[in-house]
Amino acid sequence: MEDLGKALILVGIVLAIIGGAIFLISKIPGAGQLPGDIAIQRDGFSCFLPLVSSIILSIVLTIVLNLLLRVLNR
Repeated sequence: MEDLGKALILVGIVLAIIGGAIFLISKIPGAGQLPGDIAIQRDGFSCFLPLVSSIILSIVLTIVLNLLLRVLNR
């Protein structure tokens, strides 16, 4: 049970960090409106596909996680 408690605390901390990052990113002007992001608006219909934003986020998270894993493995 002790391991489960530690895992739940870790999940909570990770979710809080992700929530804070999303909040801060939403405050950056132009975030989610990069060239390559597709926005389709028609009568009664709108669709937004953040392709470039998703690719950039993936690259940044890959770098951060690789650095974190290297630090933790030492």
